[in-house]
Amino acid sequence: MKANDFRNLTTAEIEQKISGYKEELFNLRFQLATGQLENPTRIRDVRKAIARAKTVIRERELGIS
Repeated sequence: MKANDFRNLTTAEIEQKISGYKEELFNLRFQLATGQLENPTRIRDVRKAIARAKTVIRERELGIS
């Protein structure tokens, strides 16, 4: 998701997305450790999505539009 997509969601929805991404990241790391990961770039994409979501939440806390 892009940052603008996160900005259109409520804070609760963003938190829910973050928890989903964290669960996915855990599973991807587990697959990497066991040698079953087919697409290693997905780890980077999920990490960046978590960062984007947290950035939007922080912007809201600071009142940055």
